[in-house]
Amino acid sequence: MTKYNFNAGPSILPQEVIRQTAEAVLDFNGEGLSILEISHRSKGFQAVLDEAVALMKELLNIPEGYSVLFLGGGASLQFCMVPYNLMEKKAAYLNTGVWAKKALKEAKGFGETVDFSSADANYSFIPKDYSVPQDADYFHITTNNTIYGTEISNAELEAIYQKCGNVPLVADMSSDILSRPIDVQKYALIYGGAQKNIAPAGATFVIVRNDVLGKVSRYIPTMLNYQTHIDGGSMFNTPPVLPIYTAMLNLRWLKENGGVAAAEKRNIAKAALLYKTIDESRIFTGTAQKADRSLMNVCFVMKPEYQHLQDDFMRFATERGMVGIKGHRSVGGFRASLYNAMTIEGVQALCDCMKEFETDVIKG
Repeated sequence: MTKYNFNAGPSILPQEVIRQTAEAVLDFNGEGLSILEISHRSKGFQAVLDEAVALMKELLNIPEGYSVLFLGGGASLQFCMVPYNLMEKKAAYLNTGVWAKKALKEAKGFGETVDFSSADANYSFIPKDYSVPQDADYFHITTNNTIYGTEISNAELEAIYQKCGNVPLVADMSSDILSRPIDVQKYALIYGGAQKNIAPAGATFVIVRNDVLGKVSRYIPTMLNYQTHIDGGSMFNTPPVLPIYTAMLNLRWLKENGGVAAAEKRNIAKAALLYKTIDESRIFTGTAQKADRSLMNVCFVMKPEYQHLQDDFMRFATERGMVGIKGHRSVGGFRASLYNAMTIEGVQALCDCMKEFETDVIKG
């Protein structure tokens, strides 16, 4: 039976990338050693890291004056690294979900914080009626929210940039990086866990404008200082070798398949297909407001009169090869993650599954 991987993360990867990684686990570059055991100081791995960095710069059109890092610790470590390095007195946050709230929590330990939240509406929309305080050291956003299925649209990203004025913009792009073109020069810092659209779990990417660093008066612990990792070329300590290798392969795959602009077209088509099925359904309904729906994480639930059938649908879908569609434990319902490697055929299979189940229910 064909399996369709809709997991929110660690997420689906292209099959050819998985095969190439598996080959390197057995023998890296014909060296007779596994990628799991080569020295991170070897010429072979340095070439891997250099290519991964170069591909990130090429695919995202990253301008001069920015550094690209591959680190450990996940986006959760970045929640404190950002204020450690950038926050002198005050920071502002757009609180749009669980991960944005966790980032805000860490910042509160470094000074004054201001936040704009949609928590009262169960994070079903992206707040828009606010002004970014111009005395903030930075404004932090989470561009896509995996748990609640909202995403900041391209138009809203531009509006946010205009609101920032001279305030540096920082973005957690863990779950939508490389899914659509972005204008990197509008950001002071972009970061995220790689286990959505880049690599398996274990690596973190950081894109930082060099001139925003070195401005805080506090002491920054060595491992938490971005400059440490820039100076060390992401190898101040042993980096996550295997995830970086897979990231390099996946970035190659993305480039070979038309780059980020082509990925965006595919992602729009996949999301449109699934949202159409949800909107036309008599038993399913979406949870995010339509203007702020995510292209990456489609969240939906049973309508009230059919909620007692939730477990039945999970069994039905699982029997037909749908993997990872259970909603996050904090919100329930269902979630289908449509990252770059998910095919339109996979989305169609899910839509067909939903329609088949609905037909059976309505027929009674």
